[in-house]
Amino acid sequence: MLTSSRDRGAAAVEFALILPILLLLVIGILEFGRAYHVQTTLSNAARDGVRVMALQDSHTAALTMVKSSAETLPLTDSMIVVTPTTGCTSDVTTPGMASVTITYPFTPVSGLLPIGNLTLTGKGTMRCFG
Repeated sequence: MLTSSRDRGAAAVEFALILPILLLLVIGILEFGRAYHVQTTLSNAARDGVRVMALQDSHTAALTMVKSSAETLPLTDSMIVVTPTTGCTSDVTTPGMASVTITYPFTPVSGLLPIGNLTLTGKGTMRCFG
């Protein structure tokens, strides 16, 4: 098929105009998927940690469970808040509540999107001994 000399390179120019939009779309999908994975990991780790705190009444065991449940994330003790710190109450009329909150600073890998650092939070709450 013959094309006129005026149409030569039109496809290359169109591709050059569309390529940045396609790249931003793909990078945005990857970053959103990564952020969603981190958020899900934090929520699951908080749920596992609060379960250990509510059933075993051990602050140290809850911290250990959170870290082992989210082993792909570099969590430190300062990112994890376990309450109550003194222990659960086992009173039947007013049972205590245990909660674990994990705060994680999420930074995008690409650096091309106009979003800064995000703080993702996972939280779990459970009644003590129940």
